[in-house]
Amino acid sequence: MDKKSSTRKGPEFCSLRYGLALIMHFSNFTMITQRVSLSIAIIAMVNSTQQHGLPNTSTEGPLADTLNNPSRSMKEFNTGEASVYEWSPETQGIIFSSISYGIIVTLIPSGYLAGIFGAKQMLGAGLLISSLLTLFTPLAADFGVILVIAIRTIQGMAQGMAWTGQFTIWAKWAPPLERSKLTSIAGSGAAFGSFIILCVGGLISQALGWPFIFYIFGGIGCVCCLLWFTVIYDDPVHHPCISVREKEYIVSSLAQQSSSPRRSVPIKAMVRCLPLWAIFTGFFSHFWLCTIIITYLPTYISSVLHVNIRDSGVLSSLPFIAASSCTILGGQLADFLLSRNLLRLITVRKLFSSLGLLLPSLCAVALPFVASSYVTTIILLILIPGTSNLCDSGFIINTLDVAPRYASFLMGISRGFGLIAGIISSTATGFLISQDSVSGWRNVFFLSAAVNMFGMLFYITFGQVEIQDWAKEKTLTRL
Repeated sequence: MDKKSSTRKGPEFCSLRYGLALIMHFSNFTMITQRVSLSIAIIAMVNSTQQHGLPNTSTEGPLADTLNNPSRSMKEFNTGEASVYEWSPETQGIIFSSISYGIIVTLIPSGYLAGIFGAKQMLGAGLLISSLLTLFTPLAADFGVILVIAIRTIQGMAQGMAWTGQFTIWAKWAPPLERSKLTSIAGSGAAFGSFIILCVGGLISQALGWPFIFYIFGGIGCVCCLLWFTVIYDDPVHHPCISVREKEYIVSSLAQQSSSPRRSVPIKAMVRCLPLWAIFTGFFSHFWLCTIIITYLPTYISSVLHVNIRDSGVLSSLPFIAASSCTILGGQLADFLLSRNLLRLITVRKLFSSLGLLLPSLCAVALPFVASSYVTTIILLILIPGTSNLCDSGFIINTLDVAPRYASFLMGISRGFGLIAGIISSTATGFLISQDSVSGWRNVFFLSAAVNMFGMLFYITFGQVEIQDWAKEKTLTRL
């Protein structure tokens, strides 16, 4: 059965596991739109008295200019009876960062608990809580900024539960030769969601008012929850609708992997494991540049290319559709190379990791030197997140190779490293560009390239794909 299953012609794209990947794609789409909704809505939410360079805002410095100029351009948007608020740029920064702190708090414990109690409940509950909090965000804003910060923090905790629970599911549903395809289909939902929210968020605010951004995407999340709890099961063995052929194929392909839940984690062995540190370093490097692009891309386009806010929003969305496409294509290519025995698994992981860290670094380093060319700058900005997402077929799913039993727990730690990198890179970027715009952006991109190169070299040196001794069944009594 193993031999027959592993050598058959291609995957069944109408199979249940691919349906699961599509539902998870929709879930990731929903979560990222809920996360980015405030970034779009806040332009219309801030008090209009802060949009005309009043004395109390003109002294805020470059950050205030960055935030206030888009608001000034958005003044013509019709927000109906929606409220506006006197939130300073510093307050807005706290609101934006609060969701990241919430995610960090729950990444590790939620990954561990998902392995014990089941990822279906953990991920579904996280998605439901995030959706409900999104619906209540406009009401919370009327009660004060403290409640908004609290809601965003709890929402981050809920999304942290949902992000990490996915890998516990794939440890039981994804055959080794299809892992890249399935996880890339699911993961591309985040990039596609970023593209959609940037494209339609401003239009929704203009046509209906900014609260409807939260109502619409919060409602979509609730619908997604119904699909999730109805269709998704933790493993194929207990799914009532799966075909016998598909169930036997998945079970036989995973027969050599131990995936039973555990209540103890070999922390000491993990700390001493260099292949794990290679994965963590890869995440740190990857998120460093990605966070800069997500956070500062509209600012860069506006300040360097001198584009108005509406065109800037459309241009800012283009890199994310490229990222979504590259994620899926990269997964297809990785599994093609494996299924045809063209490359070994370790070679595929290191190749895609290297491409995902090297190519965006080259594009970033080139940006300051082509700033005078509008077309070239846009092309490079599109290529950065697109090529960066090739990492999805590299170290990002490497925990499924080295420790499938602990994949969700380790994914939580990995994303924690990534979020820490994002917080540091965002702070460093703001400091550097506040000193001098031209040299500041150059230093930002050079520093990002250096971080990426370090992560690439570390992963190439220490990355592995063999299941580690501490992740095997014989370590059952080990601490």
